[in-house]
Amino acid sequence: QVQLVESGGGLVQAGGSLRLSCTASGRTFSNNAMGWFRQAPGKERECAAAISWSGGNTYYADSVKGRFTISRDDAKNTVYLQMNSLKPEDTAVYYCAAKSRGVTFYGAYTNPRQYDDWGQGTQVTVSS
Repeated sequence: QVQLVESGGGLVQAGGSLRLSCTASGRTFSNNAMGWFRQAPGKERECAAAISWSGGNTYYADSVKGRFTISRDDAKNTVYLQMNSLKPEDTAVYYCAAKSRGVTFYGAYTNPRQYDDWGQGTQVTVSS
């Protein structure tokens, strides 16, 4: 099992930026594919961005393409989500997730059921 702790959420005006961080401890981080999910009130949890364990493949939801960037620093056991040009519809709780089983070199996974471990979430609120 890996423990995940998110940070960096907060309140920002539309058009602003935030960088979320997720630091892992426990199991070897570099073997994990990672994802950032978000869940707004009354909506299903959706994958905003994902990155393969190799870092060579990424996925972005259409709604965040060109604005969000996922990256990982295995030396720091940390995955980041840089969020620019934020919109009110980006308001949600953002969760970091790790997948350790059945991971392929280029696998960037978008289904929350594919992930093994989750952080507690961090609130992002974008005001108009």
